[in-house]
Amino acid sequence: MKLCRYGMREWLGSGLMALALGAIWLLVLLKFNAGVGAALLVLTGLAWLALAAFFRVPVRVIAAEDSALVAPADGVVRDIEVVTDHGIGLFEGQELLRIGIFLSVLDVHVNRAPCLFAVEYKQYKEGRFLDARNPRCAKENESLVIAGTGRACGKEFPVAVRQVSGAIARRIVCEADRGQTLEKGVIYGMIKFGSRTELYLPNEPWISAAVAVGDKVRSGSTIIARIKL
Repeated sequence: MKLCRYGMREWLGSGLMALALGAIWLLVLLKFNAGVGAALLVLTGLAWLALAAFFRVPVRVIAAEDSALVAPADGVVRDIEVVTDHGIGLFEGQELLRIGIFLSVLDVHVNRAPCLFAVEYKQYKEGRFLDARNPRCAKENESLVIAGTGRACGKEFPVAVRQVSGAIARRIVCEADRGQTLEKGVIYGMIKFGSRTELYLPNEPWISAAVAVGDKVRSGSTIIARIKL
């Protein structure tokens, strides 16, 4: 299992702690109570595996079709709607199609670029930590958005991805910055421990969502929108 470097502090630190506890439980097993020591060893190992699994990065085959935009996150599609009050300064006043994805603690939490993406805007906003399923979380929670110009099928178009903290998630990681160009499917950040990710696209007849509310999506491999040729 490959682990994300963004979580090295968590999975490596907890791994060292698990090893130290394991040594103590082994002593308990050998010297005092074999049953209790064995149970504690197993529980400690399972606890570390559960935490480490949150930072897993499975191998994904990135959808190669030039007309296909890929999901920026794993999770379940919660909403698909046209919005104007998106709060993205670069696209102020523009009508955008928003696709919202809810990530549970069981999902892979890395974020990927939905297409070839020239980053021109990055904005962090402090906020609350409402449950990511709460419809108010998109506007009120801590969030970070990158926006710029997407390129696919010879077209250039506005694109943005917003990382939104949830009730458990308390840290947004985003390495992408202004002036960078991200390849489709490349990992650029993650949200730690349950969250929401939003994809913003132009509300135009030549581009449309390829998913429906309730669909399960996987970052990089699920086609979330298509450009009509």
